[in-house]
Amino acid sequence: MNALAAAAADGEPLIRWDWISRNLGGSIAEAFREHLVLSFTPVLLGLLIALPLGLACARWSRLYPAVLAATSVLYAVPAIGLFVIFVAFTQLTYTTVIVPLALYTLSVLVPSVVDGLRSVPDHVRQSAEAMGYRPLRRLLRVELPIALPVVMAGLRVATVANISLVSVGALIGIGGLGQLMVTGMKWPGGGFTTPIVVAIVLIILLALVADLLLLLVQRLLTPWERAGRRGRRAARREAAAEPRRAAVTKGGGAA
Repeated sequence: MNALAAAAADGEPLIRWDWISRNLGGSIAEAFREHLVLSFTPVLLGLLIALPLGLACARWSRLYPAVLAATSVLYAVPAIGLFVIFVAFTQLTYTTVIVPLALYTLSVLVPSVVDGLRSVPDHVRQSAEAMGYRPLRRLLRVELPIALPVVMAGLRVATVANISLVSVGALIGIGGLGQLMVTGMKWPGGGFTTPIVVAIVLIILLALVADLLLLLVQRLLTPWERAGRRGRRAARREAAAEPRRAAVTKGGGAA
């Protein structure tokens, strides 16, 4: 906000296109690449942890409250605080940001996995058992596919949240596009808003693209959902047309 106010006071334009053209293949591209790594690596790591942990919580329900409480407490800790704590162990490396962000994703991904598995109807599990499916095969072929929409919803939330939280790492020197914001705020004389605006726009675009890609992956992995929606729409159209057909039939009979 200080940079924006200073820019307004000094008559500095909001965006200097010449600066963008000079730095597009340099500092902007490097910050964007770093943001990609710092955003998606924690999500993948968190998913690898959340899947077995969520399976265990769904299998042993007494375990779930303790896991949920632990992940909620971790999520309540400010990101910058966790980054500073990890600096003492990992120094100023990507790990300093990746590990805390992976822990944050567990507060979203673990409940998503548990809720998804709990959404599988009992009669579906019983049918799979009656067909001779062993537990592992039943999990991979029946339960996880049915739970996938709920898990993917949590994954989308975690991914978008991570893309935003990565910027906080710029306060300790590792933050991808957040570094551009720091550059704008610390510019000699202040009021240089161009890198700040560039960072904000790229973060928003990255979040939108990532969310759309995950939604596309979900649609590709769950073709039966599209078939079900088409069937429901057809049933609604049929139900809406029935009164009209009845009226036409009645009118024809009266004639």
